[in-house]
Amino acid sequence: MINKIIPAILFLMHFLFLQNSFCKAQNKITDFLSQKFLSYCESVPREEIFVHTDREEYIAGEDLWFNIYLIDRQSFKPSLNSKIAYFELLNSENHPVVQKRFMIDKGFCPGQIVIPDTLRTGTYQIRAYTNWMKNFLPLNCFMKEIDIYNAFSTKALKSSISKKNPLSAVTETDYWPANSGLTLKINNLRPDSLEIFFDTDQEYRSENNNLFNLFIQTHGIINRVSSEKIAEKVTHITIPKSSLTYGINQITIFDSKGQPVCERYIYTPKEKKEQISVLNPTDTFNTRSKVSLDFKIENKLFANPDATNFSVSVVPHTDTVGIIEINDFMIFGTEFGQLACRAINRKKITELPPEEIDSMLLTVKSNWINWKTIISGELPQLKYQVEKDDHYLTGTLLTSDQQLAHPGEFLLMSTPGNVPVFQYARTDYKANFIFNVPIDEGIKDLIIQPDDTTRNNKIFIESPFSDKYLQFDLSADSISKPLLPYISKWSVNYQVQKIFGSSFVGDLIPFNIRLQKPKRFYGKPDVEVLMKNYIKLPVMEEVFFELVPHVALKKNKSDYEIAVVDPFGNSVFDEPPGLMIDGVIIKNPSIIANLDPELVEKMDVIRERYFVGDYSFYGIVNVITKAGDFSYVSLPNYAVRLKYRVIDPVRAFVSPDYSSAEIRSSRTPDFRNTLYWNSSVKPDKDGKFRIEFWTSDIKSDYEINIQGITSGGETISLRKIIKVK
Repeated sequence: MINKIIPAILFLMHFLFLQNSFCKAQNKITDFLSQKFLSYCESVPREEIFVHTDREEYIAGEDLWFNIYLIDRQSFKPSLNSKIAYFELLNSENHPVVQKRFMIDKGFCPGQIVIPDTLRTGTYQIRAYTNWMKNFLPLNCFMKEIDIYNAFSTKALKSSISKKNPLSAVTETDYWPANSGLTLKINNLRPDSLEIFFDTDQEYRSENNNLFNLFIQTHGIINRVSSEKIAEKVTHITIPKSSLTYGINQITIFDSKGQPVCERYIYTPKEKKEQISVLNPTDTFNTRSKVSLDFKIENKLFANPDATNFSVSVVPHTDTVGIIEINDFMIFGTEFGQLACRAINRKKITELPPEEIDSMLLTVKSNWINWKTIISGELPQLKYQVEKDDHYLTGTLLTSDQQLAHPGEFLLMSTPGNVPVFQYARTDYKANFIFNVPIDEGIKDLIIQPDDTTRNNKIFIESPFSDKYLQFDLSADSISKPLLPYISKWSVNYQVQKIFGSSFVGDLIPFNIRLQKPKRFYGKPDVEVLMKNYIKLPVMEEVFFELVPHVALKKNKSDYEIAVVDPFGNSVFDEPPGLMIDGVIIKNPSIIANLDPELVEKMDVIRERYFVGDYSFYGIVNVITKAGDFSYVSLPNYAVRLKYRVIDPVRAFVSPDYSSAEIRSSRTPDFRNTLYWNSSVKPDKDGKFRIEFWTSDIKSDYEINIQGITSGGETISLRKIIKVK
């Protein structure tokens, strides 16, 4: 009897050991997938931009007011990373007619541009992105069509192209195996649960030990990762919808080796609840009267009022359909293609039946979450970095015959001034270089030059705006719809306001920028000679001989030499010192020798070898002129000089204040096409906020449009109609 029991026990122990080992192996796979996924999302974060404009239609010459929201795709919260938004207005041929850079503060960015009054009537594109998003263009950017009408020529601009607007724009070959042996079916029509059916063949079940791995994620958030046992030919799993993040859910099936075999996308709607309510029942007002409206946000939606922001526009109500709201935009974002709401016929996704949504999602793929890349760990090479602390000025160094220069070449950037600012960069294997420029509104004077001037290399500065655009086809008018009556009225309103010189552009909006005074990059000089403390000398040779210790300026045939010398007059270094005028490096000592001493304010000398990172100076001689702007020297042909502004200034929207009876009775017409615009409305600790503005002389229905996002990542949209009679 014992002889029979012992083998049975050994067999059972062996079976349990194998079962335990297999379970551990499967757990390792799910852990592996989770770790790979989280690592990818951290290394390749996805930024989304939403632009709320005051209107959808404009007259050429008007101001276009907008607010940019920078949102982290994974958390849906305002992003604190990128600090610069790139804004473009493109014509129908993808040529930019306006390009600006604006400051992003805590995920929010007010903006304003003047639409050129020379633009012809047509449909134009707004495009907005960050420097980081340039790595994934043309897909990863916000795009929105607006119509612009010329007051003096309403004939539509003809275009040889019309825009493709794909919901999905995945360009690489599908990586799913053709015959995996597993078929995935989804039932997403039940209100509280999601049903998943797995149909497997005998070969799949045999090769995978009757197991598969299930991974569900939503915009970078893991909702479920588990190893599932195949019970029979068709396996049925029920998942509570409460465990899914709202939005587009990606369901991916992996085999027992951790390889993806199939996937599906479904939509989980947001819980229906009132996000924002209007506290004032009044919605009818007189002309030139004050409007005060109070709103309240559901308290649970936000925790930090300062990190919550809303933009508000009040404009004439039109029958325009398909206006993009932040709620709908963020469901798809740019992860699933450009302007995805157009693929649902300009309807809100909440208005579509579930069957239609599920059918539509059969054709989409994520432009961000790519399991082939995630599992391989081979991250894409990213050229553009997040501009969190500095702006990146990029370029390429080419030889005289337009070939790429050698890698490792030094390039030098100086900012002329009494306080010398110096920075260097080195070319990479593609001859590209990058300089860091502080983020502020000032206009910087930048001089960039190669360190080695004997090679006759040329510097080409790259445009900070991307030249990657979506491809178009076919032929169409840029505006196909007939001219609507209200457009003619808006055109007249604009002309009247222009005649009377009315402007709604106010003071500059201050940015939260800590301006740092420039510091002398070489610190305190060993020798500092102030020319005003000495008698005037006729030539620079005498100045150096009489006034500047440890530096020798000598003529050598037709040229000059400058050297740092010891007390006995011998050269300290075999290499010449770094020579500067107003902090700008020069290579020819004759330029200093030929300066008029009357123009010189002082001279700084560093006698020792001085290092700035990997770049070294064999001493430094900096001649600072009274002008301090490098204006007394001709720029050599190998150097590039830029007047460079990192971010453009933004002004606030202002409108007339009719609180005074005298102003209210003024005969100056008030024909504002945009009645009110505010790019930054903050709620109080109770979630309440108020908007106040004055109506104009135009009797009409007006639409209040509120878009925004809370600190907790809740997107808010509200539209309300008021009447002015």
